[in-house]
Amino acid sequence: MKLCITGGGTGGHLMIAEALVEAGVNDGHEVIFIGSTSGQDRKYFQEHSAFSHVYFLETTGVVNQKGFGKLKALYKVFKAFFISRAILKKHKIVATYSVGGFSAAAASMASLSRFIPLFMHEQNAVIGKLNSILKPFSTRFISAYDKNSPIKGYPLKEEFFANARVRKELKTIIFLGGSHGAKAINDLALSVAKELKDLGIKIIHQTGEKDFQRVKKEYEALDVHVELYAFTKELHTLISSADLAVSRAGASTLWELCANGLPALFIPYPYAAADHQFYNARFIVDNNLGWCERESEDLKAKLISILNEELEDKSRALLEYANKDVAKKMIQDVQKVIND
Repeated sequence: MKLCITGGGTGGHLMIAEALVEAGVNDGHEVIFIGSTSGQDRKYFQEHSAFSHVYFLETTGVVNQKGFGKLKALYKVFKAFFISRAILKKHKIVATYSVGGFSAAAASMASLSRFIPLFMHEQNAVIGKLNSILKPFSTRFISAYDKNSPIKGYPLKEEFFANARVRKELKTIIFLGGSHGAKAINDLALSVAKELKDLGIKIIHQTGEKDFQRVKKEYEALDVHVELYAFTKELHTLISSADLAVSRAGASTLWELCANGLPALFIPYPYAAADHQFYNARFIVDNNLGWCERESEDLKAKLISILNEELEDKSRALLEYANKDVAKKMIQDVQKVIND
């Protein structure tokens, strides 16, 4: 089977693409990627990937543009649409999987125009603008938050399941602000550092590049030793060594923590589109799998109260909720539809 994966812009979308290509290649399929010159697509797939071919077309987001900028963005998508049609024809693609994001627009619409089945994955609890437009035309629409989704769970790389375990006591806490960091989470970590030290709790902290030096100096002034990173690609290793997380609620990070059985206090990014991080986290809270607090609330008091909570029940529930091999099931579902 020759499959196209399209989408990206942000790391969350691209990590789904990475999980899908890994599953597809492991099942013996040829997989190509169509993304954008904007966003993080090239960073993820230009140098090393399992894709047989990668294409980065000149597109940008449309929704966040105004006036002439919106028209210019639409024109770029229009040009990329025709290039995508040619790419799909050249590689004899039989199905396209959109992982969402503005990078997916051109190839998704090109697939529909060529009557190539379009499969879609929505990573957030709130459906993105492009996905909401294309959903009625899709062959499959997969979402971990949708009770009607034919495949349950979130596609992740195997490494997040490999060292999954039940947390029974709090020895290590990890603070995660996403790839760019989060000042609110960094400040929270600093505010509780002394208390955590006194309790004998180890701190792992990923600060983001911009805030690394400030946070490092603050820890030194507090005389608190921490395992400190500006950014790391070994997130799965750090997650597996922690017993509690304090994190943003981007979909990929949220489900990675879930897959590893790591309970978390989620602090949603307040300016996320359609407040989707809050609704991602609310899904976890509503299923009694973790905690959520707005930036505007008393974060220190909330975290201190969680330190006294039992972790084992939530950790076990997370492991039961996380479905393994979701990416593999998504690829197998494509093959089944194509063969039928």
